[in-house]
Amino acid sequence: MLEQDDLKWIATTSTELNSTLEQVARYADLARRQPGAPENEYIQLLSERVEYAARSAQELFDRVTARILERSGKRTSMTPGFAMPSPAAGLPGKEATESANNSSEFKVKNPNGAGEYILVVDDEPEIADLASEMLADEGYKVIIARDGFEALKVYRKMGQEIGLIILDFFLPVMDGDAVFEELKAVNPSVRVVLSSGFAEQNKIGAMLAQGLRGFIPKPYTREKLLAQVRTTLEAAAQRPSR
Repeated sequence: MLEQDDLKWIATTSTELNSTLEQVARYADLARRQPGAPENEYIQLLSERVEYAARSAQELFDRVTARILERSGKRTSMTPGFAMPSPAAGLPGKEATESANNSSEFKVKNPNGAGEYILVVDDEPEIADLASEMLADEGYKVIIARDGFEALKVYRKMGQEIGLIILDFFLPVMDGDAVFEELKAVNPSVRVVLSSGFAEQNKIGAMLAQGLRGFIPKPYTREKLLAQVRTTLEAAAQRPSR
C-alpha cells in the first residue's frame, strides 16, 4: 500500500492537474470567441498550462510507479509514461518555472516599502505611472501590468503576495470583466478593485455580485485612490479566516 504522504501528494497533484486542464479549456474558448485577436498570446498561455499539466502527470506517474516497484523489490528505472514538451520549443522547463516564482522577475516600484504589494493593471502609461507613484509614496510596493495577459502572469507567480489588484475595465483583447473572471479562476478570493471612466453599470453590478471589492471612477484623485485601497485592505484583514 502507498503511505499516507504519498496518497496526500497524489490527491493534491491530481487536483492541481484538473484545475490546469480546466484553464486550458477556458483559454481555448477565449481564443475561439476572439477571431480577430492576436492568437499568439492565447497560444502562449495554452502552451504554459499544457506544459504544466504534462509535467504534473509525469511526476504523478513516476512517484506512484517508483513506490510500487520499490515495494515489490524491483529497481525503479522505468520508461516515462507521458511525452513531455521540449523546453527547446519555447516552453519553460521545471527549473525555469520554479526560479521564475520570484518577485525579482517583475519590475517593482518601491520594493522595500512597508505596505502590501499592489498590482495596477492599466494600458494607459500615464495613468498607470501616476497611480503607482501615489501608491508608492504611501508605502505600497507596486507592480504595473499593461494588459490582462501580463496581469495573469504576475498573479500566477506572485498571487500569495499581492494584497490588491486595481484593474482597468477597458484593456486590449481582454476587457476587465474577462480578466476578473480568469483571476477568480486562479483564486476565488482574489481582491480586485475596478477602475474606469466608462464601464457599463450592468457589468459593474455583475462583477460586484461575483466578488469585486470596489470601484474607483476615473479620473481619480490621490485621496480617492488611497481611501479605496485602505478600505479594501482593512476590510480583507477583518474577514475571519476559513
